[in-house]
Amino acid sequence: MSPDDTHADTYEAGLQLRREVLGHAHVERSLGQVTDFSRPIQELVTEYCWGAVWTREGLPRQTRSLINLAMLTALNRTHELGVHVRGAINNGVSVQEIQEVLMQTAIYVGVPAALESFRVAERVIEEMGAMTPADAPADAATEPAASNG
Repeated sequence: MSPDDTHADTYEAGLQLRREVLGHAHVERSLGQVTDFSRPIQELVTEYCWGAVWTREGLPRQTRSLINLAMLTALNRTHELGVHVRGAINNGVSVQEIQEVLMQTAIYVGVPAALESFRVAERVIEEMGAMTPADAPADAATEPAASNG
């Protein structure tokens, strides 16, 4: 983004990046559900969140994704967390890195929030087929049962 960019330029850059990170189908679904009432927020998110901030060069996409996972856990925004787990995987974040960020949130945000984020993240990771054998849960017969809080 440059100081000479127009709002339309920033919006288009944001739309392109949003599609790259979240997937074309997700973005088309979101934009396809826009009403006259919700159009301003979708335009704001696309232009400023994706076009003005996510396109900045100061942090790699993987880092931005990990920060989002921590913040969305802290805010208990599980729908958006699921969207950004998918985006994190698309950005090259590993399942182990997602797990580590969520473990960190358990200490600084709270165990109940982290537990819910683990549930959401695991569902998305499994849906995407991103779980490798090394990431899979241990055999229940050999490991103690995990508490769900």
